[in-house]
Amino acid sequence: MAFPHRPDAPELPDFSMLKRLARDQLIYLLEQQHEVDKLYKVESKPALSSNEQLCFLVRPRIKNMRYIASLVNADKMAGRTRKYKVIFCPQKFHACEMVLEEEGVYGDVSCDEWAFSLLPLDVDLLSMELPEFFRDYFLEGDQRWINTVAQALHLLSTLYGPFPNCYGIGRCTKMSYELWRRLEEEEDGETKGRRPEIGHIFLLDRDVDFVTALCSQVVYEGLVDDTFRIKCGSVDFGPEVTSSDRSLKVLLNAEDKVFNEIRNEHFSNVFGFLSQKARNLQAQYDRRRGMDIKQMKNFVSQELKGLKQEHRLLSVHIGACESIMKKKTKQDFQELIKTEHALLEGFNIRESTSYIEEHIDRQVSPIESLRLMCLLSITENGLIPKDYRSLKTQYLQSYGPEHLLTFSNLRRAGLLTEQAPGDTLTAVESKVSKLVTDKAAGKITDAFSSLAKRSNFRAISKKLNLIPRVDGEYDLKVPRDMAYVFSGAYVPLSCRIIEQVLERRSWQGLDEVVRLLNCSELAFTDTTKEDKASSECLRLILVVFLGGCTFSEISALRFLGREKGYRFIFLTTAITNSARLMEAMSEVKA
Repeated sequence: MAFPHRPDAPELPDFSMLKRLARDQLIYLLEQQHEVDKLYKVESKPALSSNEQLCFLVRPRIKNMRYIASLVNADKMAGRTRKYKVIFCPQKFHACEMVLEEEGVYGDVSCDEWAFSLLPLDVDLLSMELPEFFRDYFLEGDQRWINTVAQALHLLSTLYGPFPNCYGIGRCTKMSYELWRRLEEEEDGETKGRRPEIGHIFLLDRDVDFVTALCSQVVYEGLVDDTFRIKCGSVDFGPEVTSSDRSLKVLLNAEDKVFNEIRNEHFSNVFGFLSQKARNLQAQYDRRRGMDIKQMKNFVSQELKGLKQEHRLLSVHIGACESIMKKKTKQDFQELIKTEHALLEGFNIRESTSYIEEHIDRQVSPIESLRLMCLLSITENGLIPKDYRSLKTQYLQSYGPEHLLTFSNLRRAGLLTEQAPGDTLTAVESKVSKLVTDKAAGKITDAFSSLAKRSNFRAISKKLNLIPRVDGEYDLKVPRDMAYVFSGAYVPLSCRIIEQVLERRSWQGLDEVVRLLNCSELAFTDTTKEDKASSECLRLILVVFLGGCTFSEISALRFLGREKGYRFIFLTTAITNSARLMEAMSEVKA
């Protein structure tokens, strides 16, 4: 569904200004190099001639510095004289300059910084394109990207005015917010007196809601991402989609009229929509019959080009749907979804565990098996020791001992944890267990493992009504709430939090939820005077995801916006999904 917004919905700001700023800054940096003959990406290894001026546009990574250093040293050995410029994007790190110094080339290279941290992927979506952010911060505790986030927020407030209402939850969020506020105070004059264009801003850490990111996506855009991997707003469709021997790169945004109408749809509705679209298109082509010369001339000059473009896009998306259907049927997708829903609802935990064991034994996919284990762990507040040891052993035997470090990473990040002994028993059950032998007590522990202690997720789920109660079958064609993005089984926690805070205009009344999220000291509300904020501005909301955002969450909030009269803008460090999350934690590279 394209989610046509109500007539009173506010207009989205124009992000083309961000592109122009980034372009002008890059041009300026290149002009500083005087005449740069070639602009190379470090991944390429071109044949070079002498007396060139080389400019490297790179991410600030150690491996990139080592490559550049090796190239400079090779030139020195060969007696070639060149000028070298390294432009770091989005920021320059001292560690990178140290590597150049260690390699003995720092004096030969001039370094600069291109602060291009906001890439507009769509009319309502900005990405910082920092996929490494999640692992760096949430696993390694590396805070180097905090400044980049603060600078991005400062740029937005400079361009679009101050944000009257600011809400945040999470440790990374709080640090980013405090640094951002410091920048605002230092340059107070830039936004002072300006009318705000965006009324609310939410900042959320990814670890506040791991569950949503671990679930299989079933809206069309999410499925395309899970199946084909959307990168920087575009996707490469292979021969299985294009029905030819060529691959096709397609830009997925609101300009694609066909995609824009199905991107937020549950996948079960997409084929019906595309079929109807094909019939309408054919009817428009058939209008040519019986036209006189003047009418035909108008048709060819005004409509034919648009119809051909729409026909091509329609063909591509039908091919994508067929390819997704083949892959999901082969993977027994319905059984997988059924297991996920059981884990979310807390039913049939033993059966779900058996399904995961079977998944591992059949060696279906190491990433998929890991994802299901993490989903089981988080929804159950950790695995009981017996299950943890059993699943871990089976996984390592099935996929190889090289995955051992991955389990350590998952434990450190809180994605796959083991319950402490006794955590699974209530006080009464503990007294009962003392009356029997140790062996019998172990059996009682297993029996009560999924019932005795309510996990934080279960408690949060109950507090926020994340599992909707539905009388009869959930109608996915006419969704009633945000749960439709997971087939009516679950409302994304991150989206529900945003909905609740918007209703209350603060975290007041959500104290218990914040405590269960272990963020008692990390949730904040910063409300300034709203005198200058128009009613239209207050219905425009910027949501910032630190650590990645899924297309399911974007679709859910677009639905909420349509229902409540809001318009949401999304800023994320990168687009993520369950596979990317697991790959970030893995020590075994595919």
